[in-house]
Amino acid sequence: MKRNKRAALADMAMRFRTDPDALRGMLSKWISKGRVQKLPSGTACGGGCCRCDPQSIEIYEWRG
Repeated sequence: MKRNKRAALADMAMRFRTDPDALRGMLSKWISKGRVQKLPSGTACGGGCCRCDPQSIEIYEWRG
């Protein structure tokens, strides 16, 4: 996340081979520290492919 600034929950779950719910728990710790922010529903990922419904994607942003 530091390098790319934004990441979708589904992408992180695949990358780390973990359950999205477990990952949400981990991300909540970073959110409470002000390092990560969950972006509003409907925020585009910025990938440019337009294959996913923006309403169905959870995107997190590194605030560092």
